Amino acid sequence: MTVVDNNMPRVCVMVLNYNGQKFLKGCFDSLLACTYPNLELMMVDNKSTENDVEYVAKNYPQVKIVQTGKNAGYSRAYNIAFKHSDAKYFIMLNNDVKVDSHWIEPLVEAAEKDDSIAALQPKILSMIDEGFFEYAGASGGFIDKYGYTFLRGRVFFTVEEDKGQYEDVCELFWTSGAAMFVRASALQVSGDLDEDFVHHMEEVDLCWRINLAGFKLKVIPQSFIYHYEGATIKPQSFKKLYWNYRNNIFMMMKNYSAASLLKYLTVRYALDAVNIFSLLFQLKISQMYAIIKAHFWILSHFALILRKRKNVQKMRRVSDDQIMK
Repeated sequence: MTVVDNNMPRVCVMVLNYNGQKFLKGCFDSLLACTYPNLELMMVDNKSTENDVEYVAKNYPQVKIVQTGKNAGYSRAYNIAFKHSDAKYFIMLNNDVKVDSHWIEPLVEAAEKDDSIAALQPKILSMIDEGFFEYAGASGGFIDKYGYTFLRGRVFFTVEEDKGQYEDVCELFWTSGAAMFVRASALQVSGDLDEDFVHHMEEVDLCWRINLAGFKLKVIPQSFIYHYEGATIKPQSFKKLYWNYRNNIFMMMKNYSAASLLKYLTVRYALDAVNIFSLLFQLKISQMYAIIKAHFWILSHFALILRKRKNVQKMRRVSDDQIMK
């Protein structure tokens, strides 16, 4: 890491970790090679049961260690971390990531030029499939009116090869939680991550609220990193399906206006019902049960969702039409 230049805005990179020691050397070695001159490095440890904290303290004394006390998910861990830094910009970073040495400068440059930008992401490439985009981040996230998320570089299970087709700076609906650059002051308006999401789509919900607050989100492809996708919870596992369906509906119910919710959620429920019956006929019982269980959670937490929805709608500054265009 280069000598600190206090004339540049402070950036805090917050690496979330739980029993991920096999990734930590690659991650922190690449971060320490970064050329950005005012960088704070932090490991946010979600109560690892192995010796991850001791390993980082011994081998990377430059890294600030924040311990959460218990493993209660992505959102709670980062909300704690936000309170431990006074940086102008935060970067939420997965531990299974390696970064380019110059990846921070393009992000800071874009944010400093436009105060209306609240969140950015780099282009995220696969560490496993060389030359391809990474499944969960690619080159920026979007959402359709029924709540289904997709990316530049991936639709459903098809991931594209990076051939330079997404090198333009582009406005997004959501930025990937694997490497999310956030203006700290914007969180005072949008609110922090929702801890009731526990796993998956937390960043999409936060980005939806950032959109509602009138801020911009963009991908800066001149910044790039490599991510080992699927290292925490395997794709198409029961857990991943459950959390994705549960949190997707949860997010729609919180953030849509009443008119949009009535229009789109009805169709979404019908689509999920078709999916459930399709999985039944295919005898994919575990996947079917994951979706049913997700919908039961929504029904049994209706009061909680209504309380959160009330707070979000009070914060709203722009219409759904403005966002969804």
